[in-house]
Amino acid sequence: MNALFDQDAMRRRIERELIDGYDEEIEMEMEDRLVADPLDASSEDAGERVRYFRELFRLQGELVKLQDWVAASRQKVVILFEGRDAAGKGGVIKRITQRLNPRVCRTVALPAPNDRERTQWYFQRYAAHLPAAGEIVLFDRSWYNRAGVERVMGFCSDDEYEEFFRSVPAFEGMLQRSGIKLIKYWFSITDDEQELRFLGRIHDPLKQWKLSPMDLESRRRWEEYTKAKEVMLERTHSAESPWWVVQAVDKKLARLNCIHHLLSQFPYTEIEHPAVHLPERLRHEHYSRQAVPEDMMVPDVYGQ
Repeated sequence: MNALFDQDAMRRRIERELIDGYDEEIEMEMEDRLVADPLDASSEDAGERVRYFRELFRLQGELVKLQDWVAASRQKVVILFEGRDAAGKGGVIKRITQRLNPRVCRTVALPAPNDRERTQWYFQRYAAHLPAAGEIVLFDRSWYNRAGVERVMGFCSDDEYEEFFRSVPAFEGMLQRSGIKLIKYWFSITDDEQELRFLGRIHDPLKQWKLSPMDLESRRRWEEYTKAKEVMLERTHSAESPWWVVQAVDKKLARLNCIHHLLSQFPYTEIEHPAVHLPERLRHEHYSRQAVPEDMMVPDVYGQ
């Protein structure tokens, strides 16, 4: 009986995980002026979701102000997002960048190094993506790969691993002395929560692509990743370059908490912009718009 109950409870949790995933897709399209009631207000869950959306949109409005301030004051900002697979890093990065100018705020998610890059100075391929004045760069995983996946999966030697810990304080110190504001986030989830999120991906055909063989192997090596994470935080957390840990079991709260904390790290102010006026279109008496040939038109399947 208990086994049946446990299976039913797990099934309901997976279903809820799938619903949350679809909520995320709705969320990425929804405008704040339309959030007034996209959901049944009689539902307690719906009320919580509406409150979440409203606070998210408020924080995103503040992120736009931060972006304008960074551009106007010529700041250089680097934000690292680290954590286990399925910890929610990509989700919060999407919400941060969703309404920002990609010329000011961009995301860097590097693949595994190629043969040439493996012979370079370890930090070289990351340094190529650092910001110029007036830019924000978000690293979806970073040079801390060496302390995590490379260590656990045996992709680096013991000497390379130790050299990383000797070098990283100096590297980050150079970044900061050059005027770069460096912020490091670790997204923390439980063993059970990662299992649930992986099962949700397995049961959602739209998200199965997110599960790589490396992700599945990381699940098997949970304890080894835990030890590597603990060593990394202990050896690279300092007053000059601190880690900030985000409790990420609840994905929505994690996003709000992370964005709120991120905003608190800057003395930004709202930048005044001149009023924008749409100019009158120039019209010429003999201008006529040329017809597009039918064979060039995309078929109007959904308008029929």
